[in-house]
Amino acid sequence: MKISLYPPLSIHEIGNRNNQEDALWPLQPTVNDRLFVLCDGMGGHEHGEVASQTVTQALGQWFAEHVDASSPLTDDQLREAIEYAYQQLDQYADGSPKQMGTTLTLIYIGSDGITAAHMGDSRIYHIRPEVGVLYQSRDHSLVFDLYQSGEITFEEMKNFKQKNIVTRAMTPGEDNRMRADIIHITDVQPGDYFYLCSDGMLEQMSNDELVGILSSKDSDAEKQSLLIKATSGNQDNHTAWIIQIKDVIKEEGDEALENEEPTARCNAINIIPADNGEADVQIINEEDDVVMVSEPATPKKKQIPFLKWIFAAILCLVVLVAACFVLLGDDKNEKKQPSMPAVMQNPITRKATDTTKTNTLDTLNHDSAGNQ
Repeated sequence: MKISLYPPLSIHEIGNRNNQEDALWPLQPTVNDRLFVLCDGMGGHEHGEVASQTVTQALGQWFAEHVDASSPLTDDQLREAIEYAYQQLDQYADGSPKQMGTTLTLIYIGSDGITAAHMGDSRIYHIRPEVGVLYQSRDHSLVFDLYQSGEITFEEMKNFKQKNIVTRAMTPGEDNRMRADIIHITDVQPGDYFYLCSDGMLEQMSNDELVGILSSKDSDAEKQSLLIKATSGNQDNHTAWIIQIKDVIKEEGDEALENEEPTARCNAINIIPADNGEADVQIINEEDDVVMVSEPATPKKKQIPFLKWIFAAILCLVVLVAACFVLLGDDKNEKKQPSMPAVMQNPITRKATDTTKTNTLDTLNHDSAGNQ
């Protein structure tokens, strides 16, 4: 696969900040460049501009020395390049709890398609004019994790107080390095755009507005001006790469690439246009980076243990048998007594006999109630 480019364009605005913490590579892009990097120095940290510049320059240097443009870029090579950038960043480690840091986005245009990698909340977009967003990288941020887990809504994300907190970034002196998500995109067509941007570009711009500008009939230079104008009031530094594909020439063996999943080894938002033109958004997670959402347990009805049922049944049976014996005993006693003329019956004795029978039944009922 041979991919040619229109002249790449960049945006590099300071916004309403005192210094520029975003950095780009290459500094003077041409149509022959294959590597494009964008880093956003950690806002609120010391020397964020040093971190972003160190990483972009280190990656540019490593690729120039180790990557052959005629051969596919392997994931191991990309990890080695990022490790080299980490090592250059380590020289600025000072043990302070408030270390410098930077996000990372990069794309490499190779013979097997586009390889992309990112850390943090700077984004990578693959946009096809008149179709929409084909791919958008998944933000490594607190606000996105809360949205994905259902804690906040999409609208609440925009004004969330802690939306600037990233959950993955490059910082110096760490024993456990943060990893970049690596993405492979083989569905590349002439006219496609690859848009890399820091989060400052997205303060006042939605995906629909971005797609609208890049899908217009304007030239790339005019689109660049429209994006700068639309983000002129943004508070943060805002930086972007605008890279349009000019041509794609298929070569022998490229058919096998078309069947590969573009995000097979990344945690990303994969946006695939459906037949009706609407986007179908899916969250694709690696096994070791899945956001688990625990649902409240459904309350169960209180159940009487099985042994209690057996005990209750036995008790009822005992009470029933005892009642039968008492009733049968009274009946026999009445049959044994000689019948007397009604005038000779002692009213007091009869009354006493009835009382005894009543008391016996009352006692039985009381005992039965007590056992129950």
